[in-house]
Amino acid sequence: MPDALSGLVRNGLGGGAAAPPRFADFDPRVLWVGVILLLTGLVMVYSASIAFAEGSRFTGNRAQFFLVRHALALALGFIAAYLAFRVPMATWQRAALPLFLVGVVLLVLVLIPGIGKSVNGARRWIPLGLMNMQPSELMKLFALLYAADYTVRKAAVMHSIKQGFLPMAGAMVFVGWLLLREPDMGAFVVIVTIAVGVLFLGGMNARLFFGLVLLLVASFALLIAFSEYRRQRIIGFMDPWSDAFGKGYQLSHALIAFGRGEWFGVGLGASVEKLFYLPEAHTDFLLAVIAEELGLVGVLAIILMFFWLVRRAIVIGRQALALERTFAALVAQGIGLWLGVQTLINMGVNMGVLPTKGLTLPLMSFGGTGILMNCVALAILLRVDFENRRLMRGLKA
Repeated sequence: MPDALSGLVRNGLGGGAAAPPRFADFDPRVLWVGVILLLTGLVMVYSASIAFAEGSRFTGNRAQFFLVRHALALALGFIAAYLAFRVPMATWQRAALPLFLVGVVLLVLVLIPGIGKSVNGARRWIPLGLMNMQPSELMKLFALLYAADYTVRKAAVMHSIKQGFLPMAGAMVFVGWLLLREPDMGAFVVIVTIAVGVLFLGGMNARLFFGLVLLLVASFALLIAFSEYRRQRIIGFMDPWSDAFGKGYQLSHALIAFGRGEWFGVGLGASVEKLFYLPEAHTDFLLAVIAEELGLVGVLAIILMFFWLVRRAIVIGRQALALERTFAALVAQGIGLWLGVQTLINMGVNMGVLPTKGLTLPLMSFGGTGILMNCVALAILLRVDFENRRLMRGLKA
């Protein structure tokens, strides 16, 4: 095992901090908002999945099937978050490249028949007994850490296409190619956005950045043009009611759920759309169930919590930058970008503003690896804040 990964494990087991932190050592609001979203997600996953779980042979007709699995993911997430918080940011920086390489290996392994698990034509999971591991969720964090470390190391040449941009672009193109082989267009969009956003925050030339954005838009257009499956998704998105029982089925029922919820919802557990009408109600379309059961008020509360969390991540990043902690600053702001972009895409899909992408709602939707990595990301954000506060008090980070 590389030295950086060995140090990461040792620090995660308690070697990174001398004493348990107090609330005064970091912003407890970040912790509580994250916990509220996670626990609300647990309740809503159970509500959204109970009918499907009771009527499916896959779940053994057990109503609590998804509740138990989601609770297990949360428990593992809390443990992983605690260990991640104990790891200093300097150790995360040393481990950035090894972790990125581990992520690439996992993306390759998931494509190998017999190792990767295929569901509905997509090969995105590696079975691990009680849970399935989704490498693309791991790669979101690993790509963020790698992009932040790369930007710090290449700070002097970030204006150069050949020295600063092309090496990172090559790495992201390879990762993107692996993701599109699964296929996982949603994860591809999020990971590329994280990498490009971190490069821009780290000082990429503005003209190069906007040129890259135009190139990415053109690339996405070509991916849609040469894929019948993606074209049909766009057609269904443009007018879901023209084929409400075909291409527009998911979106039309999501919109019906939003309409039924009105201001205050029909009541917790009283959704009709989750009763075998709305596909993926406990994953991609959890927000539609929230809208139906808790109404516009419930949806606005969720939006405001995510908005506050993203804004707080940006502020913590700015504080780290003011303390000349560039890597920590980029990681904190990258976490905000990650949560913000994925939330925006998921909510846009649920509300019919964006075409279906197959992305879950962070911190809330059912998904073991996703929940685990969301918890770790929040823990790293708290670690950045923890080290900021210690340095501002004149203590060692």
